[in-house]
Amino acid sequence: MSAEATTESKAPKKGTINVSTENIFPIIKKFLYSDHEIFLRELVANATDATQKLKTLSGLGEATDELGDLTIEIVLDEKAGTLTIKDRGVGMTAAEVNKYINDIAFSGAEEFVNKYKDKAEAIIGHFGLGFYSSFMVAKQVEIITKSHVKGTVAAHWTCDGSPNYALEEHARTERGTDIILHIADDSKEFLEKSRIQSILDKYCKFLPVSIKFGTRTRTEYAERDDEGNKKGEDKEVTEDNLVNNPNPAWTKNPTDLTTEDYNNFYRELYPMNWEEPLFHIHLNVDYPFNLTGILYFPKIKDNISVQKDKIQLYSNQVFVTDSVEGIVPEFLTLLHGVLDSPDIPLNVSRSYLQSDGNVKKISSHISKKVTDKLAELFKEDREDFEKKWDDIKIFIQYGMLSDEKFQERATKFWLFKNTDGKYYTIEEYKEKIAPVQTDKESKLVHLYTTNVEAQHTYIETATERGYDVLVMDSPFDAHFVNQLEQKLENSTFARVDADTLDKLIKKDDAAPSKLSDDDKAKLKPVFEAQVNPEGGRGKFTVTFENLSEKDMPVTITQPEFMRRMNDMQKLSGNNGMMGMGGFEFFNLVVNANHPKVSEILAETDTEKQNQRTKQLTDLALLGQGLLKGKALSEFLKRSVELV
Repeated sequence: MSAEATTESKAPKKGTINVSTENIFPIIKKFLYSDHEIFLRELVANATDATQKLKTLSGLGEATDELGDLTIEIVLDEKAGTLTIKDRGVGMTAAEVNKYINDIAFSGAEEFVNKYKDKAEAIIGHFGLGFYSSFMVAKQVEIITKSHVKGTVAAHWTCDGSPNYALEEHARTERGTDIILHIADDSKEFLEKSRIQSILDKYCKFLPVSIKFGTRTRTEYAERDDEGNKKGEDKEVTEDNLVNNPNPAWTKNPTDLTTEDYNNFYRELYPMNWEEPLFHIHLNVDYPFNLTGILYFPKIKDNISVQKDKIQLYSNQVFVTDSVEGIVPEFLTLLHGVLDSPDIPLNVSRSYLQSDGNVKKISSHISKKVTDKLAELFKEDREDFEKKWDDIKIFIQYGMLSDEKFQERATKFWLFKNTDGKYYTIEEYKEKIAPVQTDKESKLVHLYTTNVEAQHTYIETATERGYDVLVMDSPFDAHFVNQLEQKLENSTFARVDADTLDKLIKKDDAAPSKLSDDDKAKLKPVFEAQVNPEGGRGKFTVTFENLSEKDMPVTITQPEFMRRMNDMQKLSGNNGMMGMGGFEFFNLVVNANHPKVSEILAETDTEKQNQRTKQLTDLALLGQGLLKGKALSEFLKRSVELV
C-alpha cells in the first residue's frame, strides 16, 4: 500500500495489511508474547512515546500547539466490552497510519530517533509489533487519531484481526490518539477493573508521563480541636486515579536526594517491606553504555531464595522483568532496587533478556560499584560497618563463593566475628590467635561455632584454655571455610566440637593417662553398649583421650570432614552424606583422666556400673542435642531419682 494515501475521499479506504505472511495474527496471539497482559504495557508505552515525541518537537519549535494536559487516560467500559488508551501526543495522519500500522516493517519510534538522535528525549518503544499485541486480547481494534500538524484530517482505522482493514476520515478535532480494544470473549478478564489496575501497577508505575485510570475515593478527615473533638464532618473526596510516579528517584541527580528520599522510594518499591534498607548505591552511567538505577542493601535473611527477584529492570522507565540474572552477577540478585537501561537487548516483547557485550560490561560495572561502596563504608566508618555486618555478611559471603573477582576485592573488608562479639579482618585475626592457636605443625587453627547456645560447653572449654572461637552460623559456612583453607596459607578451620581440643590444636606436650591399656579395653564395651545397642540408631566410635581432670568425663564429637560434607549436601538439597539419608557418624570420647571414669572402672556391681555409664553418655548426647524422645524422658526420670 502506498504511503502517499490521502484523506481527501470521504469513503472508507480498504486494503490488506502489508505483512510477509497471512498467518501473522495467530503467530502474535499464540507465540509472539509469553504473557497476554503485556499488550497493555505495549500500548501505554506507545502512548508515552507519542507524548514524549510531542514534547521534543515542541522544544525544537516544530510543534506549535499548546501542550496542555498530556495525561494518558485508560478508559474501561465493561458494558460496551471495550478498553481504550487515550493520549494527546503527536497523533497520526492517514498516511502515517498506512506507514506505521499497515506496514509492520516500519517503526515510528525508530525513525524518529534516527532523525532526532542528538536532541530527542527518551523514546520507549516501537509502534509496529508492539501495537499488534492488542490482537492477543481483542476481536476488533480501532484507532482514532489526529496529527499535531495543522490542517490535517483525523483518521479512523479498524481491523477485526484478519489482514483486512478499513481506513476513513473522522470528525475528531483534538490532537492525539485513541486505541479502542473490543475485548474478545476468551479475554474477558481484561474487562475487570482490578485486573487492569494490577497490570498498570506492574508495568507502568514509573512511566515518564502521567497515567490516569478512572477515579478513586479517599476520606478527608475533619480537623480536631485541642481536646480531640471534630470541628466538622469527614468527607469522601473523589479524585483522578493517577497510577504512576513520572519522576522516580533513580531519574534524579543524587545530589538532590536525601537519605529520607531514598528510603521513601524503597517503600514505594516494596510497600509490604517494613524494614528500612541498610544503605544504597545510586548508579548513573552514560558511557560506554547507558545505565541508571538505585540498588539497596536489605537485611539479608538466612533464606536467600526469599531475597531474590527483587531488582526490577526497566527500559526508559517501562518495567520489563524482575528476573535479572542475565544483567547482574548471581550474588547481586540478593540486592533490591531498580536498574534502567535502553542498552540491554530485549526480544520483541521486552520480556526476555539476550546476552551480548553490553550486558557483560553492565554486569561488571555493577559488581565493581557494589564492591567499591562496601570498601568505602568499611574505610570511612568501620564502627558503623561492623554494626551492619551481621545483616550483610551472608551477601558478602555468597559473593565471595560465587564470584572470584569479588572474592579478591572483598577479602580486604571481610570480618570475622568471635563469641565476644568483636570483629577482625582476616589479617587482624591471624595476628590475634597466632601465638596460642598455632599447632606443632605450624598450622594456624581457627576454632568456630555454628551455634553459640547449643555448643556453649565446648566454647567454654576452649576459652578456658585461652583459645578464641569464631561465630560462623550462616548456611554458606561449610563451603566458605573450604574456600578460606585454600586461600589462607598454613591455616585450617575446625568446629569447636569436632574433636577434643588437644586433637584440634595439637601441641608437643601430651598428658599422661591414669588408665592402662587393659583398663581401657575393659571399659570400652561398657560405653559401647550404651550408645550402640542392638537395633539402635546412629554409629558411635568409642575412643579414649588423655585429657585434663577439669574436662568433661564423656564428650560427643563429630569429625570436621564428616560434618562439613553433611552441611554442604544439605545446603545443596541432598539429605545426608553419600546418599545415606542423613546417617551420621560420631565419636564418643572418654576422658581417661576423669575421676568419674575411674569410679566406673572400679564399680563391681554391673547394674550400677551400667547406670552410671548411661548417665554420663546421656549427658554427652544431651550436650550435642542428640538425646531425644523416649531416651530423653528416661534420662530426666533417672536424673530426678539420682538427686
